[in-house]
Amino acid sequence: MRDGSLARWTRRHPDGGLGLRLALSCLALFLVALPFTGLVVLVDTRWGPLRRLDMDSTTHANAWVLRHRGLIAPLRATSYIFHAWVFRLVVVALAAWLVAQGARRLAAWAITTLVAAGFLDVLLKVVIDRPRPSLHSAIAHVPGGSFPSGHALTAVVGTATIVLILLPVLHGAWRTVAWVAAVLISLLSGACRVLLGVHYVSDVLAGWIIGAAIVLGTVAAFETWRRDEGRTPAHPVREGAEPEAGPEIAGHGDARNQSTGSQRH
Repeated sequence: MRDGSLARWTRRHPDGGLGLRLALSCLALFLVALPFTGLVVLVDTRWGPLRRLDMDSTTHANAWVLRHRGLIAPLRATSYIFHAWVFRLVVVALAAWLVAQGARRLAAWAITTLVAAGFLDVLLKVVIDRPRPSLHSAIAHVPGGSFPSGHALTAVVGTATIVLILLPVLHGAWRTVAWVAAVLISLLSGACRVLLGVHYVSDVLAGWIIGAAIVLGTVAAFETWRRDEGRTPAHPVREGAEPEAGPEIAGHGDARNQSTGSQRH
């Protein structure tokens, strides 16, 4: 490999090591997808230890909630608040705002991530076709397949997408707060489904894992496009999916466009 090519794979090059970063992104995606693939195989083959773990955890969680009936209403409310369609509507509304402000590429990335998550959720439910838990004293009844948990999957994708959009206008500790909130919402959304008895633990774990894989994959693809366009390399987790869209996200897109226009003249 020539020195110039090698430099592009390291931080010595102005591109910031594009090849190295993409390789690391692919590795991260693989490390996330690997446990999900293993989980799919174990669920599909009805592996005994996993089945017992799922049944025992769901049964005990359901019994615990029935002993504390005051939790039923809050759990149901939380499931509605963090419903997959709530995240979808929020992301679509945010994408519409971005389009209106001129950040069309970022809006396209957000919608693509959302559509990919919805498609995989439906596809996996149909392919795996796992029945939902059958409990004697079920707290809630939900139709459709059980694997993976759509609530858990969409919570990860929805919160991560929102945070990655907003990071350019957040500063300092607020960026950490945003990620902590995203993690807590995702954990709470998945836990509610187990406590209500409509999903197994493995369903929720699968939803979290595949949700993270989707976001990693689309962010890596978007960052690749940014760099191919000659944009300054970014660290999405710290700076957001498109740091240069900060003015549009903040609602100052018109001002930036006018400033850019005046500079051209």
